[in-house]
Amino acid sequence: MCFPLDMSSPSAPVPKLLWSPAGTFGPDPGHTAVSVEVADSWLVEDGRSRGLEQHRERFAGSCPDPDLARRFFDQALATIPGTGRWFPRVERDRGAFRIWLRPAPPLSPTVALWIPDRPDPRERPSVKGPDLAALTALRAEAVGSGAGEAVLVSPDGWVREGALSALMWWRGDLLCTTPDGPDLLPSVTRRLVLTLAGRRGQPVRFERVRPGALSDLECWSMSALHGIRSVTGPGTGRRAREWQAALLGLAEPLRP
Repeated sequence: MCFPLDMSSPSAPVPKLLWSPAGTFGPDPGHTAVSVEVADSWLVEDGRSRGLEQHRERFAGSCPDPDLARRFFDQALATIPGTGRWFPRVERDRGAFRIWLRPAPPLSPTVALWIPDRPDPRERPSVKGPDLAALTALRAEAVGSGAGEAVLVSPDGWVREGALSALMWWRGDLLCTTPDGPDLLPSVTRRLVLTLAGRRGQPVRFERVRPGALSDLECWSMSALHGIRSVTGPGTGRRAREWQAALLGLAEPLRP
């Protein structure tokens, strides 16, 4: 199922492995598409990850062949090294399944948000994959503007989420986030934080907000890679470290 990976050099190419339904993986150097039909990714640290079952079901549920997708996903886990930090990405594209074994990039506890001058560009917001190229380009614009993440706004001016993250904010002691709906990606990290809130008895409000309102509130940007990042600005970061520690405590082994 596995084959040797050369990660000894920073210049070594990050391998994409093509899956065969027979249960084997092999090199797939010819596949370079940025945007795919369905994709998912998660952070792995020394063989442990959080929300893995939710990632599996989100990926499989977005595929036209969910049972086959689950079988691929389960077998792909065996290709991930048991030590080190990884940010693997699974993909389905044109009927083929692949796993991209990417070393995890450095993490950061804070991020600045950028508001684009145009609305959310996604065509299929509830599925991760087909709009990744547009979202990656939008985040690159954010970086070029001195920020680290772009905010996706509806055509009528309401905050939806980040280009590659979910958003939450605090109104006093009330944790807030956007309502669920077809215009949101079902974020695994957001769901985990909501689960933590339920365990802690933390009240949550689902509300719509304009982008300008976030500058006056403690705001979080959340993703499978970084977990909870505090948005830079006045009044931020009072609770982020505590909740991040609780979120990290949910990590479980990739394999029993």
